[in-house]
Amino acid sequence: MRRVSAAAQARLYSEATMSDTAVTPSTATFDQFGLAPDILKAIREQGYTTPTPIQAQAIPVVLTGRDVMGAAQTGTGKTASFSLPIIQRLLPSASTSASPARHPVRALILTPTRELADQVAANVRLYAQHTPLRSTVVFGGVDMNPQSAELRRGVEILIATPGRLLDHVQQKTANLGQVQMLVLDEADRMLDMGFLPDLQRILNLLPKERQTLLFSATFSPEIKKLASTYLRNPLTIEVARSNSTATNVTQVVYEVAEGDKTGAVVQLIRDRGLKQVIVFCNSKIGASRLARQLEKSGVVATAIHGDRTQGERMQALDAFKRGEIEALVATDVAARGLDIVELPAVINFDLPFNAEDYVHRIGRTGRAGASGDALSLCSPNEKKQLADIEKLIKRPLDVQRLTVDVPVAHHHESRSTSGGGRRERDSHEARGERGHRRSPSFDRPHHRQTPPVDDFFLKPYEPSPAAKEADEKPASAPQKPQSKQPLAALLGGFGMPRKTSSSS
Repeated sequence: MRRVSAAAQARLYSEATMSDTAVTPSTATFDQFGLAPDILKAIREQGYTTPTPIQAQAIPVVLTGRDVMGAAQTGTGKTASFSLPIIQRLLPSASTSASPARHPVRALILTPTRELADQVAANVRLYAQHTPLRSTVVFGGVDMNPQSAELRRGVEILIATPGRLLDHVQQKTANLGQVQMLVLDEADRMLDMGFLPDLQRILNLLPKERQTLLFSATFSPEIKKLASTYLRNPLTIEVARSNSTATNVTQVVYEVAEGDKTGAVVQLIRDRGLKQVIVFCNSKIGASRLARQLEKSGVVATAIHGDRTQGERMQALDAFKRGEIEALVATDVAARGLDIVELPAVINFDLPFNAEDYVHRIGRTGRAGASGDALSLCSPNEKKQLADIEKLIKRPLDVQRLTVDVPVAHHHESRSTSGGGRRERDSHEARGERGHRRSPSFDRPHHRQTPPVDDFFLKPYEPSPAAKEADEKPASAPQKPQSKQPLAALLGGFGMPRKTSSSS
């Protein structure tokens, strides 16, 4: 097969803005991009033969060194679309020397969450495993010392979250003065999470002459403003309409009462026979509460959110990938970037306040061309959020009425949004989970019976007869106080006879 140069490939795509009308040839293979044999070997070992649309369009352009704005739905292969050309471009400067000076940071990949950073780092290691290039990942929530040791040994490709990267810069364990390529992955999420000041600090530390790649599932006005500030004449590549959802994901919205949502989740899991499902909640407390309620209803579940340690989150995620957990209850931040192979469905327990988060949530299923279901629960007070979602994706959603037949454990556990004693109830139930199994009576709604009140406590105060006699007795004359002993007697002054002086 004749190999087409990267420059020729780039000219085919650089005449206009990419859109979903661009058709990837059915005969396209990774061999046509001019990648090194070591990279192609790693790709074949992963079982990849045909590039996805975003890969087919982005890889040739990135190889030419041009800035790129890539809009693609999650699960379409964005990571390979920038990591493969980065490895290819860094190969000429790769060194087998053990000296850290021979391995400066030349490519920086920023992600909004720890899970996404860890996932991207794993992919980069796989693609570069047959090359001398080194890579590592740094993120918060874990000890900095092992990360600092890796950085001191030298790495060419650094994957990081913004906050932890700045920590290493302050500790002088990360030097960004020789960065040639910068990738902002899930850039819209980084802005939503308030990382813009950190991003600006990091960008000011980088060389002005560099290649910048920005990838996102949505293109908000803030993203376009960021691109106009830090990207130089970028080429926009869109393999799907901006803010659109995958066509291979079936989306259904169920109207249910707020108090029936937990029972609805249990019913959907049982009726559809779901053995793996991610359930999204808007709050960390809500995620923990729902996971406990699902457990009490017979569904193996756990929660991941920002209040759990990184080790706990990774342990829960690994158990979910192995199929040991049926329902992974997550918040938007914790679930961003999760890549679960052939995840059959996601459930929105709460509709997101930000409509763009809906696009990212349902992108956890239907990845890499597979089919999936996105099931959302909508209570009467979430109609506005539903309208915002339909406005964003520019299509109406299939809304159905769901009759909940599954009894819900702990009906008395309200989903109040106020503070009050909610944290106390959560901590009390957590202690109950760590202790003995609760008796079935705790799992059923019940009313506490008030014990009878003794009439004695309802009577007014009456003084006792002894108290009356004391009040009626005349006051006795005050007794004369006993005379106090002289102070000298108290000090022992009278214990010894006084000596008399003899007269002369």
